[in-house]
Amino acid sequence: MKTKRIAFLGLFTALAFVFSYIEFLIPINLGVPGVKLGLANLAVIVALYLIGPVDAFALSMVRILLVSLTFGNFSAFMYSLAGGILSFLVMFFAKKLKFFSETGVSVLGGVFHNVGQIIVAMIIVETESLLYYLPVLALSGVVSGVIIGLLAALVIKRLKQIF
Repeated sequence: MKTKRIAFLGLFTALAFVFSYIEFLIPINLGVPGVKLGLANLAVIVALYLIGPVDAFALSMVRILLVSLTFGNFSAFMYSLAGGILSFLVMFFAKKLKFFSETGVSVLGGVFHNVGQIIVAMIIVETESLLYYLPVLALSGVVSGVIIGLLAALVIKRLKQIF
């Protein structure tokens, strides 16, 4: 591994962890559990565009593990892992298509993170009625995805000069 790449991964893993902590401190109560800002996804999207999918996926998985061990429990880990994997796969393929901007990729990631969490919740609770939460979660994924995507585009533009 190149020194620059290792430093980038360390820095962005730490940033994603801090963003997750900030998110943990900000309660969002819209009557639906699981609504989050998705701040940590900023680091993942930037890594996806600047250093590639393998490192970005590793960053996402390490962040999920660290945050779950620090602030959550096994249940939180399962939901985050399912959401993180599905979100990453959708973002990876959306980026590969070259049809979506960074913001579009981020929106898809935000929405599909919530879809992954709903799927796991439906399996655990054994009910399909949790699908009623999906419209609110999808809307929150779109809103946070736009904000994170716009920020990611700015960061990527600035950091491209380094890479």
